[in-house]
Amino acid sequence: MPMLPAQVKHRKQHVRGFRMDHVAQTGHKLAFGDFGIQVLESGEITARQIEAARVTAAHYLGRVGKLWIRIFPHLPITGRPAETRMGSGKGEVKYWAQHVDAGTVIFEFAGITEEMAREAMRRQAHKFPLKMRMIKRIAGAAS
Repeated sequence: MPMLPAQVKHRKQHVRGFRMDHVAQTGHKLAFGDFGIQVLESGEITARQIEAARVTAAHYLGRVGKLWIRIFPHLPITGRPAETRMGSGKGEVKYWAQHVDAGTVIFEFAGITEEMAREAMRRQAHKFPLKMRMIKRIAGAAS
């Protein structure tokens, strides 16, 4: 089941413009695990895409290792039905999304080998519309 907020103050938001050329200032380093998947370009990631990537990694890894999801879809995206006249208010919420900047770490892994992490992240990257890469913690250095 896709992630969505348990409760929100306002069901529909006025979504402001998003800078598509922005580079992440926070959340761009590993915080929990030894390996991570990092976005290389700015864009929007939906709750369904996050869930599909999580299921893919869990299926490949089984019960080995630990997985952290570093983003959460807080943004409600609304839409109008097709062939509807102008006016009559804002459309219903179609899906939940998260704007991500280039460099944001989306998933982290620990307790698995580098080969397993590379394959799991390769499979995950196919679920997203953005370019991604694998990053790893350097032994003896703090990220």
